[in-house]
Amino acid sequence: MTRDKRPAMGLALLASAVLILLIALGSRGFADFDSALIGYAVGTVFAVAAVTYRYALWVTTRPPTRRYFRAGWASFLSWDNFRRYTTLVPAALWRDILAQTFIRERSVRRWIMHLCIFWGVVLSCLITFPLTFGWFHFTLVPPTSYELWFFGLPIFRFPIRAGTGFILFHALDFTALLLIVGLAIALWRRVSDVGLLATQRFAFDLLPLALLFAIAVTGLALTASYTWWQGRFYSFLSLTHEVTVVGWLLSLPFGKFFHVVERPASIGVTLYQTVTQEDLTAGLRCRRCQRELPSRRFIDDLKTTLQELGQDYELGEGLGSLQDYCPTCKRILRGEAYYQLMGRRFL
Repeated sequence: MTRDKRPAMGLALLASAVLILLIALGSRGFADFDSALIGYAVGTVFAVAAVTYRYALWVTTRPPTRRYFRAGWASFLSWDNFRRYTTLVPAALWRDILAQTFIRERSVRRWIMHLCIFWGVVLSCLITFPLTFGWFHFTLVPPTSYELWFFGLPIFRFPIRAGTGFILFHALDFTALLLIVGLAIALWRRVSDVGLLATQRFAFDLLPLALLFAIAVTGLALTASYTWWQGRFYSFLSLTHEVTVVGWLLSLPFGKFFHVVERPASIGVTLYQTVTQEDLTAGLRCRRCQRELPSRRFIDDLKTTLQELGQDYELGEGLGSLQDYCPTCKRILRGEAYYQLMGRRFL
């Protein structure tokens, strides 16, 4: 193991240990933990460790990502920035994650697809994980009520046959239906869009969708089994459902859905870009045409990042660095360099 990977491995082990500790605390020493769900819990622990390891590598071993990550958190934790940009983070959270309105500008159908898949997965996880870990559990209050418990504390009591009971007991069915709508749109695009057909890969693009579809269908089949089929096929369906859920969890760090974990970092990037663009040290100008450039902090960070990547763009002879020029002048300088190298052959 290289030295660069050791911090990521340490964070992964720490994250899995913290999760196990929370499971023990939330289930009151595993008293409320359902042993039938141990496969889900073990798969989740391994998934958390793998996602943490991959995320830590993504942040620590890539200079641009590391710089944006640190600068984003520094901007977020700054009291001055909070006063100046009070609404920026909530607006970015709504636009980039919760409502994903930036996708609507490209295509309404893609926007609906992403929302259905995102909220279908997120809501399912918010329901499944606490139940699996024993953080939530229900107890019968004779003759016709249930009581919901959280971390060993009673939350509220509700009648079994009322609307509240129906919604709580079938919440995963609703999220599964929402997920199927999004997956149907995604799979249709995957088989009908010529551009996607030319570039998609089965393991990266199609397999995660297939696993989610299998999870949703087998989950609905479990409800159908105990509601309408008198429990037929329940053992087979529950085992199939568990295998597909664990398989999808373990595929998270290596497949397309890892971008769900990466996406919140975009808020930090947005904050960093806004802060640097409006920084008081702004006012740098292109060395050739005097057009205004981004702030000094942005240019300095870019130069430092390129140095860390081993890329030298110094032009020499008092011309400064390539980053001291605007995009138009960069193209002109590149053309002049090609002409000096090739002469009339360049024309």
